[in-house]
Amino acid sequence: MPEYTLNVNNKDYKIDVDAQMPLLWAIRDFVGLKGTKFGCGIAQCGACTVHLEGTPIRSCSFPVAAAAGKKITTIEGISENIDHAVQKAWIEMQVPQCGYCQSGQIMSAVALLKNKPHPTDADIDAAMQGNLCRCGTYQRIRSAIHRAAELV
Repeated sequence: MPEYTLNVNNKDYKIDVDAQMPLLWAIRDFVGLKGTKFGCGIAQCGACTVHLEGTPIRSCSFPVAAAAGKKITTIEGISENIDHAVQKAWIEMQVPQCGYCQSGQIMSAVALLKNKPHPTDADIDAAMQGNLCRCGTYQRIRSAIHRAAELV
């Protein structure tokens, strides 16, 4: 098997895996970061969202070979002390219910605010489309994104 170097949260990891292994499993099983979640396995729910070169991707269907040598950011890399504006807003607005989807939701929200610091409801809806929340906390998610925009 070939060796790949993954740069996850600014740290390099050398792993020997199949080229087509989903990035999600490399992050969880070889890098050891468990914040990125498996939801559906077909890139439809958003629980596995990470940033690749700053762009949100679904890691459950993205091959390791395509991520090698690129900057990958997971939920653990957003901040060291849970002090990113999105994380603060998520806590303040009490967004999570069960919490399973929240790392993917946060990763999508961080990318949105990086590209559009003061999003409208329509901007939020478009950016968060495809991030499913089985508990239905969509209104709290939208409110938290607006609050994070105020905190930035």
